[in-house]
Amino acid sequence: MSTAAISSSLEVEPRPDPEEPVARDAESESSGDRRYLVSDLCVYLEGYLPPEQVAECYRAYLFGAEAHEGQKRKSGEPYIYHPLAVARILAEMRMDYKCLIAALLHDVIEDTQIPKEQVASTFGEDVAELVDGVSKLSQIDFKSRAEAQAASLQKMLLAMTRDIRVILIKLADRLHNMRTIDAMSPEACRRISRETLDIFAPIANRLGINWIRVELEELAFAHYWPWRRRVIQRAVQKTRGSRVEMVEMVETALKRTLLQEDIHGEVEGRRKHFYGIYRKMRDKSRGFSELLDVFAFRVTVDRVDTCYRVLGLVHNLYKPVPGRFKDYIAIPKANGYQSLHTALVGPQGIQIEIQIRTEDMQRIAESGIAAHWMYKNGLQADSNPATLAADWLQNLLEMQREAGNSVEFLEHVKVDLFPDDVYVFTPKGRILSLKRGATVVDFAYAIHSDVGNSCVAARIDRRMAPLNTTLRNGQTVEIIPAPGARPNPGWLNFVVTAKARVSIRSYLKSIKLREARAFGRRLLNAELALFNGDMDRIDPDRLADYLRDANLKDVDDLFGDIGLGNRLAALVARRLVGAEGEEPVGESVPSQDAHPHSLAIRGTEGMVVSFARCCRPIPGDDITALFSPGRGIVVHRTECRNLGSLEDKKDKLLQVEWASDPEGEFSTKIRVEIGNRRGALAVVAGAIAELGSNIENVLSREKDGMTTDLEFLLLVNSRDHLARIMRRLKLVPLVTRISRVTRS
Repeated sequence: MSTAAISSSLEVEPRPDPEEPVARDAESESSGDRRYLVSDLCVYLEGYLPPEQVAECYRAYLFGAEAHEGQKRKSGEPYIYHPLAVARILAEMRMDYKCLIAALLHDVIEDTQIPKEQVASTFGEDVAELVDGVSKLSQIDFKSRAEAQAASLQKMLLAMTRDIRVILIKLADRLHNMRTIDAMSPEACRRISRETLDIFAPIANRLGINWIRVELEELAFAHYWPWRRRVIQRAVQKTRGSRVEMVEMVETALKRTLLQEDIHGEVEGRRKHFYGIYRKMRDKSRGFSELLDVFAFRVTVDRVDTCYRVLGLVHNLYKPVPGRFKDYIAIPKANGYQSLHTALVGPQGIQIEIQIRTEDMQRIAESGIAAHWMYKNGLQADSNPATLAADWLQNLLEMQREAGNSVEFLEHVKVDLFPDDVYVFTPKGRILSLKRGATVVDFAYAIHSDVGNSCVAARIDRRMAPLNTTLRNGQTVEIIPAPGARPNPGWLNFVVTAKARVSIRSYLKSIKLREARAFGRRLLNAELALFNGDMDRIDPDRLADYLRDANLKDVDDLFGDIGLGNRLAALVARRLVGAEGEEPVGESVPSQDAHPHSLAIRGTEGMVVSFARCCRPIPGDDITALFSPGRGIVVHRTECRNLGSLEDKKDKLLQVEWASDPEGEFSTKIRVEIGNRRGALAVVAGAIAELGSNIENVLSREKDGMTTDLEFLLLVNSRDHLARIMRRLKLVPLVTRISRVTRS
């Protein structure tokens, strides 16, 4: 079967009756070539909208048809067919008339000469905001397609936080584009399909709109991996005969059991979708036969208590598989999905999966947040998809505020869209849903960013636990904060949730900026001292002129630029004091011989001063620093060979010296040659600990069978401290040689 034929077979006809949603079967549905007329749409809308609102939708169609006059799609059909089809999809979801109007006009701002203001004056501000939220950023020049895509998606997602209908329109738009994607080039098909699998299908899943998610995945699968889909499709078709008999046997047994207990419910076998089969084969490393041997059924009843009665009945009918029961009624999924899931050993040893839910739960499972418009009665407050979506959107806003740029934001959103949830409790009994693999730190940030920033320890089920502990279902987690605590950069190595990662990076950036400003002020004052001045004595008018010429907002931005190495303090000082021979901003600073003043390094400058790993300088060493734009300065030992290779960049060098009372600990390496004896490493480590040094890392290399080289990465206070450690190690009988490692 050709790719086009597969795509065509996945096209979905509209629901014939909005009151009775039906399950979408991508393989059994007919072609999507049908063209919707505006009269068809209006007749459909009359089934649930008042006449005056239907008339407004028709007026929007006329407006859109005129705006798109002469435009055609890649397939050659008039462009207005696309907005009509998008509106029809939303009508099937029983969306309100303003959403339908925005759907009919969703491309007029982006693809025609109609401005947002005209849409607002004609149809109202709400409609204009919806249309603008769906429109791409086409008026801005971007460096790459990825940046443009990220910025447009960021704009759409932020508009979604103001009005969730933005994403519903975009999902309907993407669904119709995928149904008609055959007109695109093969490269465009693959790119759009990949984007659909990465972004839009997961968003539909996150909002609980299952039927859209399934169809998007099936269509994208057919165009991104057409050969893989055909292989799975053929394999499914070969096993269809025997499967039909087994499904009928189990359905009959389940229906008979319900009838005997006078329970009214519906039983239906569920077919596995091709992409779902492929994803499980890929993610769980299962063979095709393993997945096809699992039969799935859904039992739909009237009330929640009946769900649990049915659970007991099916467990009596067939033997349950231990560890395979999940209660999503008591603990709903993040998108509001509720159901009981259980696995059973059926007839002939065949595995059976059964989902048990109420009719309301089934509606929410299919429509998700759209159930907020479709079925406004019977939704529980704690599982209302609209409420859960609002929580997710609030997280999106926090990520947007703290992300560095649109590409970084989009990557964090992708992480957030693929949850494999674990459910844990707060001490007060609140349930939090986190991505599987989440740690204590992820939990702390899920509560609030301030809690995450200040956490220092935790109790899991009343026992103390490290912050990198991976959480398991059902655990109760209590965060222990401390005033003045702040995130550790090492947390980024184990957190898995997007919110935690963005919050940590944002906080570290703010710390780095504060440290850069303080350090930049020190650098500038050190240069001004050469002219017998300091910042307090600089002429305010001259300073204001410089800030304007340098396009800086205020003096704090100037200090930050200097501290991060983006602007050289020597040049800034010359400009501010009006010294002879001043150079324009951005030119090379003269050699250090012309500026003999040295900057004192205390070791407490923070992230804007780093110590080179190639030579690992410690207090007492002769040192020189190198400007590194964006990082600040990197301190080397003066004899470091990496400095010698930078003769052509003398303007980046900065003369520095150690302060008289440096603080903190500094890493350095020593190499110890030791005889091969049992317990030798413990003896050496004990000697190092005696002198108050901490071992960060140790490497062992056997030399000749008689001796071993041990390379220790130590934390020391100074060169004198290191010398005391080395003298102590020479007293260890097994040690034959010891030296400091000065080159890496």
